[in-house]
Amino acid sequence: MIEIKAPNKLEFNSKSVFLAGSIEMGKAVDWQTRVAQELADSDVTVLNPRRDDWDSSWIQTIDNPQFYQQVKWELDALDQADLIAMYFDPATKSPISLLELGLYADTGKLLVCCPEGFWRKGNVDIVCYRHGLTNVPNIEMFIDVLKSWGKA
Repeated sequence: MIEIKAPNKLEFNSKSVFLAGSIEMGKAVDWQTRVAQELADSDVTVLNPRRDDWDSSWIQTIDNPQFYQQVKWELDALDQADLIAMYFDPATKSPISLLELGLYADTGKLLVCCPEGFWRKGNVDIVCYRHGLTNVPNIEMFIDVLKSWGKA
């Protein structure tokens, strides 16, 4: 497994998975690290948007170069990924993840995990059903599906 974290260059030759979903610092568990560790023996590239040097004081506008770089990296990685693994942490609101669900629902490359307790679970479930997306109920099943995909 190779892991590429934002904002590093997106260069890879193996199949790739983008870890979309809850990041809200201080609220979301660091599920991205757990998934990357679980995929350590797989021949995949993990595209991880959880940036080591993120600064929550950055103004979130197109004019802020650091913020622009982050969002551009994420959109580029989402476009290039073979699979988008999207996890909705019940302790978060995850508005950007909801946006990304809508943006990529028709791509056929989304795997979703929306556990009980996520504040908009009903909406996520309906979008997944309508678009024929796999939607697993917990992080353990999510990881199992990713491991199987990584070995295929």
